[in-house]
Amino acid sequence: MYLSMKGITKIYPNGVIANDGVDFEVEKGEIHALMGENGAGKSTLVKTLFGTHKIDSGQVLFDGQDITNISSGDAIKLGIGMVHQHFMLVESLKVYENVVIGMEPTQYGLVDNATAIKLVTDISNKYNLHVDAKATVRNLSVGMKQKVEIIKVLARGAKLLILDEPTAVLTPQETDELFEQLLLLKKQGITIIFISHKIKEVKYICDRLTVLRGGKYIGVMDVKNATENEISNYMVGREVILKVNKPKPKFGKEILTVQNLTYQDANHIEQVKRVSFSVREGQIMGIAGVEGNGQNELVECLFGLLNKASGKVMFDGNDISQDSIRGIRDKHMSFIPEDRLKTGAASGMSIWGNLVSDRIDSDMYKKNKLLDIKQIKALATELRRDFNILSKNIEQPVGMLSGGNMQKVVVAREMSSSPKLLIANQPTRGIDVGANEFIWKKIIELRNEGKAVILVSADLNEILELSDSILVMHKGEIAGYFEDSSEVEEKELGLYMLGLKKQKGE
Repeated sequence: MYLSMKGITKIYPNGVIANDGVDFEVEKGEIHALMGENGAGKSTLVKTLFGTHKIDSGQVLFDGQDITNISSGDAIKLGIGMVHQHFMLVESLKVYENVVIGMEPTQYGLVDNATAIKLVTDISNKYNLHVDAKATVRNLSVGMKQKVEIIKVLARGAKLLILDEPTAVLTPQETDELFEQLLLLKKQGITIIFISHKIKEVKYICDRLTVLRGGKYIGVMDVKNATENEISNYMVGREVILKVNKPKPKFGKEILTVQNLTYQDANHIEQVKRVSFSVREGQIMGIAGVEGNGQNELVECLFGLLNKASGKVMFDGNDISQDSIRGIRDKHMSFIPEDRLKTGAASGMSIWGNLVSDRIDSDMYKKNKLLDIKQIKALATELRRDFNILSKNIEQPVGMLSGGNMQKVVVAREMSSSPKLLIANQPTRGIDVGANEFIWKKIIELRNEGKAVILVSADLNEILELSDSILVMHKGEIAGYFEDSSEVEEKELGLYMLGLKKQKGE
């Protein structure tokens, strides 16, 4: 066996057992999926392989050599490379400069740029990656940056390539192109570990898959003989519905009207350019786009997080263009931010504290002008039950929860505040299929109650499954609008996202 990890146990200092006697084997020249819910131990396992983490017990053999608890530097020398989900590139440098960092070719004591450029060009040509070695990284698309990361690893002689959620921010076209390149890498003898939540992708690209659940090894299966439902059931331990049951929408009045919204960042670059649209009661408005095309800035402007925008925002009959976040919340708009750790939750605070942090100044939760802790904890206990937040109790710090359960805390807080409009920015990013299914159901329930939802997601399947109507953003503008989401397909959305198509008059 090319890679053999036997009995891998990793216990973090806080007592969390991330890997509990895990076995993982990969054959030479295969693309092997590593799957499991968020918190199942996937990332920890590959980090112990790559030398980022030390294991407490177990053995790692690679190409017949014992590499247990080696360093990352040694792993790279042995031909193990890892492409992280969040790119490790210096935006201001050229492609070739990023690739050769730490291994710069020199001549007469100076960096030999010509040799570095040739190295990148040769690898790009060999593996059909089509990257301009002299391009500045900040000017590249997300898909091209992904290729640069792969070239960085290949330039260091990688024979085993670890890809962590490699398609999370790619369009369908970019994903197809990446898969062509991965199959070419496989054909040329590169072995690939493919970490993904996307079962369709695993079915398409992988030979075998290994499932972890709760830090334990569950089993391995041949991908070609498994259905999507079998794989999802294997991951979660129960049947999971991969489609949503969504009755036809019953639209009410316009609850949000946006007119010529424009926002410039600190560098005076327009991230949102004269955007106009409206959302009605009982409508899920999906906003699709490659990351970095203004979607995040748009919804943060709507919620008052970015307050130097021009244009007009009318919410439930009120002009909220200059309102504070508190003022907007008081008018019953809720917001699920894209980063649950950075802006969605206070990791050191208790579950109950996070669940009520948006309403502690309300007289409803006060007694004699002081917080009514008993009533607050009763509410938190109810929300923990209703949103199936798996924890020891409501006193547990949110930072001790899995990603999926942390996200449920944020979702529970925002959905329980009686919103007339919920803005959900990447509501299921980085969470497992079980939590994903739960959050989808909650969003549909809200919509069926006549509430409005703005859904921003990099996952086109999520956009298409949940949305009634879809906006596509490209370079801060609305490139396309589809009143009925059922009339557009994923590939066509990808063309608008890449700027290859644009509706007239937008």
